[in-house]
Amino acid sequence: GTLTMPAVGSKQEHDKALAARKPDDLTVIYFWADWSEECKQMDSVVKVLAKDHPQVAFLTVEAESVDGVADLYPIEEVPAFVLLKGSSTNPADVIVGANPPKLVDAIKKYSLKKTTTKKSESKEDLNTRLSKLVNAAPVMLFMKGSPENARCKFSKKIVGLLKEEKVIYSYFDILTDEDVRQGLKTFSDWKTFPQLYIKGKLVGGVDVVAAHIEEGEFQDLLPKGSSKGELEDKLKKLINKGKVMLFMKGEPSEPRCGFSRKIVDILNSTGVKFETFDILTDQEVRQGLKKFSNWPTYPQLYVDGNLVGGLDVVTELQEDNELLDTLKGQ
Repeated sequence: GTLTMPAVGSKQEHDKALAARKPDDLTVIYFWADWSEECKQMDSVVKVLAKDHPQVAFLTVEAESVDGVADLYPIEEVPAFVLLKGSSTNPADVIVGANPPKLVDAIKKYSLKKTTTKKSESKEDLNTRLSKLVNAAPVMLFMKGSPENARCKFSKKIVGLLKEEKVIYSYFDILTDEDVRQGLKTFSDWKTFPQLYIKGKLVGGVDVVAAHIEEGEFQDLLPKGSSKGELEDKLKKLINKGKVMLFMKGEPSEPRCGFSRKIVDILNSTGVKFETFDILTDQEVRQGLKKFSNWPTYPQLYVDGNLVGGLDVVTELQEDNELLDTLKGQ
């Protein structure tokens, strides 16, 4: 169904929406997919809830087609609802599946003003979250805004430097989370932003990075495979590892997300032999392949080194009885 609430089309839009929140706000992010019957049920429920709770911000995200947003939260299936309170990105609650009563209760509970007396995240919890974040990718940039839309001149400058150096990196927009913004200053003992981390260790801000580049030392700091040439060779090899090659979350015997599970079931039903690669084991491949194939989400299926697509495409091919021919490379 068409939803009247804002649909988030990119990580940048998601970050922008979160950066604009006020301390008492409740934000509900609804992750959906068009092949899910349960989502169709929940669409009308969400519409009614949005009408009944005008003070709650509802955002909708098509889980598979928006890159990098579902990865930020502990969700494996759709429909899923992530409730964020105030200016935190740490979910107050996550509700998975079509469960209207549970969602209604959670929204009632968290939309009350007085829940803000709940103390903010404990220092231990925040530090655990920060050490996860700084290790989220081999090269990780904490900045104001996004690489496409930097919100301060220093962030803009460091993005420019990383581009010139052809670095593959992930980023976190500190304007989306005040706890992270303040906590990271103590955590890293570095008071300003942007901050660049390599393999979980702080390198520094824009001046430090610029100095390393000038001295010709910066490339040596980068993990192997973080420059574009090396990575492309690695990806080409992987894509051609088998005639039918699936990049997924988890292993075929134990898929780590609903989308991967469904595509494995479909492929198994054809009886065709296929190779897999678990993208959760390799951040470089996970990030790099999206750009390489120009396909932002997983799972991804290749035949003879050519991208076929994700679950939507494979489901469609199966419904049109064209999947077997496609897998045989016909």
